[in-house]
Amino acid sequence: MKDIVYLTPDFAITGDLAPADFATAASLGFRAILNNRPDGEEENQLTGTAEAELAWQAGLRYRFLPLDKHELFTDPVVEGMIHAIGNLDGPVLAHCKSGLRSAIVWAAASARSMPVDDVLAMLDRAGQELDFLRDELDAQADRRHWMPDTLASSDTMTATVATAGAKHLAA
Repeated sequence: MKDIVYLTPDFAITGDLAPADFATAASLGFRAILNNRPDGEEENQLTGTAEAELAWQAGLRYRFLPLDKHELFTDPVVEGMIHAIGNLDGPVLAHCKSGLRSAIVWAAASARSMPVDDVLAMLDRAGQELDFLRDELDAQADRRHWMPDTLASSDTMTATVATAGAKHLAA
């Protein structure tokens, strides 16, 4: 398995997974896999369906939220991440090809519920230097002020992201 980077105690990122990595993830204490890699990105990668089967065999919950690099900050993607974080028991291992897209969308989702400085500090402590995203994260933080009430139903999920982040900052 590639390196695992914890952004919070309950959320980690990594690169693409091989079949044996699902049992390894379970043995490391992960309870869920969040696949952020679109099917067909590379010829020999596992499909979302194959990953779902491998996760089930390893006793892990599974969520498929494919992330195209051009839509990382869109509402469907960010709200999908908020929903996944709120509904999957942690620790969650999110992955894409390198882990970067997973980290970026986690940051966008987190910025909707906690200060952007805190999100960037958490990323920095995890070795993810993503300060260049500040403008995009500030825009995510402002979403609540100008979005219709479609996010009202995700308040509980957003609170879950904020609570996990606050626990990590206190540690």
